[in-house]
Amino acid sequence: MRDFLLAHRNDYESAIAGFRWPAVEKFNWALDWFDPIGRSEKANQKALWVVREDDTETVLSFRELSERSSQIANHFQNLGMNRGERILLMLGNVPQLWESTLAAMKVGAVIVPTTTLLTSGEIADRIGRGGIRYVISSAENAYKFVDFTKRCTCISVGEAVKQWHKYEDGYSCSSHFEPRGETKGSDPLQLYFTSGTTTKPKLVMHSHMSYPVGHLSTMYWLGLQPGDIHLNLSSPGWAKHAWSSFFAPWNADATIFVFNQVRFNPSRLLDVLSRYKITSFCAPPTVWRTLIKEDLANWSVQLREAASAGEPLNPEVIDRVRTAWNITIRDGYGQTETTALVGNPPGQLLKVGSMGRPLPGFEIVLLDSEGHEAAEGEVSLRLEPRPVGLMSGYYSEEDNVVPLEGRFYRTGDIAVRTTDGYLTFIGRADDVFKSSDYRISPFELESALVQHPDVMECAVVPAPDDIRLSVPKAFVTLRPNIQPSREIALSIFRHIRATLAPFKRIRRIEFAELPKTVSGKIRRGELRQSEMSKSGVTSKAALEFREDEFPELR
Repeated sequence: MRDFLLAHRNDYESAIAGFRWPAVEKFNWALDWFDPIGRSEKANQKALWVVREDDTETVLSFRELSERSSQIANHFQNLGMNRGERILLMLGNVPQLWESTLAAMKVGAVIVPTTTLLTSGEIADRIGRGGIRYVISSAENAYKFVDFTKRCTCISVGEAVKQWHKYEDGYSCSSHFEPRGETKGSDPLQLYFTSGTTTKPKLVMHSHMSYPVGHLSTMYWLGLQPGDIHLNLSSPGWAKHAWSSFFAPWNADATIFVFNQVRFNPSRLLDVLSRYKITSFCAPPTVWRTLIKEDLANWSVQLREAASAGEPLNPEVIDRVRTAWNITIRDGYGQTETTALVGNPPGQLLKVGSMGRPLPGFEIVLLDSEGHEAAEGEVSLRLEPRPVGLMSGYYSEEDNVVPLEGRFYRTGDIAVRTTDGYLTFIGRADDVFKSSDYRISPFELESALVQHPDVMECAVVPAPDDIRLSVPKAFVTLRPNIQPSREIALSIFRHIRATLAPFKRIRRIEFAELPKTVSGKIRRGELRQSEMSKSGVTSKAALEFREDEFPELR
């Protein structure tokens, strides 16, 4: 099926008509797909190419990564790791991230990818609800796990850490790995935490089939081919990293290229695209909007494919890139719960503003509020037959996976379909929104806000922003006898900084009485609509305070 999609990369109708999900009962992608590449004629091809800001680099071939991951897998087993046990993996874009992911897959452990931005409190929630038994982290983040060294077996990458095992000791283990038992395609592989509106982050369970094999659809959307050098800008710990910086490129026998920037610098990124002859590039809309502020024509690139996901790009961005480089940015859509569902594959008519058409292996319907198929409605997957690229289900705190039931999986996103099958995103059915391409749950931010002693109640909605698309804004009602002031706003901003990861920070605060329904529920939709209507307006409310107005926070 991989070869079939490669052969029909420019023939959408044939790819849709002829694609069938592989039916495999026993399957371990690291052992049955990746390792054979490491023994093939492509063994010496670059599999992973990491370039740092100081221009030092690490290059690992398929053979080297196959052998290293087997050494680390043996190291994990020597530390007592068993099939099915949970690993919290919190690493940046370093080679050990890819090694340990392959190694855990070989052992049969369940990987819980986690961003390095999380606070100690957020990590505690993941360790508790995720049933974490092992932790793999860089030495500089070890302090976040000080309360868990007795509960978890902790493995440090880099410098030695007291009470932690050293990751690098695994390089002395044998490069021959023998799995302890067979892996079923339905066995759990990855557990992701994803944002919700009225609850804590939900836990999404993926199997040894759903992401490894499911990302054939992502490979097709990206247009990847064997030998490509593919650069994807995504932070580890998020599903998009697994999409485009792990499974999709290696399904295509392509090279994963990583530019490890500590702080984003658009001109340096453009230098890298040009110097290293990147052929395929995927970046979130925020990055594309930043890049076009540079004179793109000053950089000669060899890009064949350019992609974006998160929300539709405005025509100006697409036109500027096309004029400078003669390539078209192609949009795509999916979720943590799925692989790429909808997209604009190479060679197809692109309609600006549309996220494309359903990708091979997925039958997409739009359901109205009564569950009937409609031209506008909730993006839903038909489950008969069930597509491989869909999660096993949501993991519950009762230590089981709740399977999906019914005829459809409903994504919670609203779209409209044209007569020729193109889908255009309208908005979320719930209150989750995106800021700088991160999904933000208002519930999480509101839960943190009300912990401040002066906050009585609050509501968080997106406020328009030229660069980030939107930023979290909090409408806050203070406790009786507390008057709104700059000092109170500063105190709340400081509280949020100490409580939430940087990408979740509230950037604006407005003190106000919250609009409510007759039953006392906050009308978040009314607040959200009011804020989004202010797009392009520079003035602000009298009792509104913005984070960038406070030198004390810099």
